[in-house]
Amino acid sequence: MIVNSNVAKVASLVSEPSRAAILTVLLDGRYHTVNELAHMARIKPQTASFHLKKMLDAQVVTAEKQGRHRYYGIMNQEVAQVMESFLSIAPPAEIKSLHHASEDKAIRLARTCYDHLAGNLGVQLTESLKRKGFITEENDTFSVTEDGKAFFHSMQIDLTSLKKKRRSFSHKCLDWSERRHHLAGALGNAILEKLLERNWIQRIPKSRAIKITPRGMKGLKETFAIDMDR
Repeated sequence: MIVNSNVAKVASLVSEPSRAAILTVLLDGRYHTVNELAHMARIKPQTASFHLKKMLDAQVVTAEKQGRHRYYGIMNQEVAQVMESFLSIAPPAEIKSLHHASEDKAIRLARTCYDHLAGNLGVQLTESLKRKGFITEENDTFSVTEDGKAFFHSMQIDLTSLKKKRRSFSHKCLDWSERRHHLAGALGNAILEKLLERNWIQRIPKSRAIKITPRGMKGLKETFAIDMDR
């Protein structure tokens, strides 16, 4: 049997607290500068640069240069999924302040998991799509039904173009706070982008948390029978 010892190298990368903190920040699906990552991970910029170099070499993160700045992001969906899985088995973070408690509550309610919705909102959306018969559950993926095709067409989501992308179409992602699966992949990303476009949800600066707007409360109730006021 061939044993891939490189697994240990990847595990050692994310086992270091500062690197784990940086990767958790990057689960918002956005690109950040060294200073931004250092601030959010509560480490020095020099320390962040050191760890980012290691993660770049291991192809865990990627970087883009614009002007004098370099912006860092998670390499791909696979890395994000591994991090979300680790978070699902990790002990809860210690709540040390009222601000920390508010932030934790917001992230658990609705957040981004790399490029799709997670948290209570992400899981409720997935459950709604299943309940309405728009998607069915397979081993590790979701399949779109005929009714689902009509529904996503009404949402102006082009399933044909999504399936042509060089990535997973609609796989399951274990939600660390809800301990249930939410919809990921190209379809999960398309739903996130559509809700942002409709101003049903808004990104919160320097956070993975997602804000549900009053328009979103109404739209989620009418379209998905989800009541986020409760």
